Amino acid sequence: MTAEIIDGRKTAQEIRSQLKQAVAGFSDSPKLAVVLVGRDEASVIYVRNKEKAAAEVGIGTDVYRLAEDVSEKQVLQLIDRLNEDVAVNGIIVQLPLPAHLNVGRIIGRISPLKDVDGFHPYNTGLLQNNEKPYFVAATPLGVLKLIHQVCPVLSGKNVVLIGASLIVGRPLATLLLNQECTVSITHVHTQNIKNLTQNADIIVAACGVARMVKKDWIKPEAVLIDVGINRENGRICGDVDFDDEIEKAAAVTPVPGGVGPMTIAMLLKNTVDAYKLQHNI
Repeated sequence: MTAEIIDGRKTAQEIRSQLKQAVAGFSDSPKLAVVLVGRDEASVIYVRNKEKAAAEVGIGTDVYRLAEDVSEKQVLQLIDRLNEDVAVNGIIVQLPLPAHLNVGRIIGRISPLKDVDGFHPYNTGLLQNNEKPYFVAATPLGVLKLIHQVCPVLSGKNVVLIGASLIVGRPLATLLLNQECTVSITHVHTQNIKNLTQNADIIVAACGVARMVKKDWIKPEAVLIDVGINRENGRICGDVDFDDEIEKAAAVTPVPGGVGPMTIAMLLKNTVDAYKLQHNI
């Protein structure tokens, strides 16, 4: 048996096509504001990719490139202006930020109605209470959609999340709990992770360790979702040893071409949803 390859590129393209059709019917274009502090190489590439993808579906982007040593007061003042600008529908602050900036204060300054990254405490709190937030973080949303493609009914499934980040692991754990899964979430101090993964129906690897999840970590017919992006010998690979797992798992996402395209597609969806929310559509 060979595992089903969960094609994130194809699903993301379908989502972008639907968004493009929706945007074509609006009276004006949705607008996404991106705050980029410093010149972190990965962040610059991510922002460029977001700009390109947004343009393809008809979303305008304004990127505010701030100096590495910008003061927190200046960042907060910019966010205040963007909150008040009715032409701006979504606001994201590209992470990570320089160490002298308080991420919590900056993210908390964004209006929950424009928080298309889904990181504002108001939105994360509603999600935690199993209520409907305005927005959910894009990567967990994309992961959930990919899981549903191969496992439509999640109630009662045993899920292990490798990685407890605020961006992926924790919001995804809440999404899955809200779908009545039994969820274990691991972190750097978790002992014997392998003992947990061997009993999992679904494993989501988001720890940033190249090829960490091996064939003997999983049970037959497990579903593997790989969020990791690592460079190994000049090539990009995930947290799952893809070649090792392909004959044992039921389904697996590739890296690249799995979760990555879905993250941007769901961010664009959040931006279109923000426009609709603000225009009562």
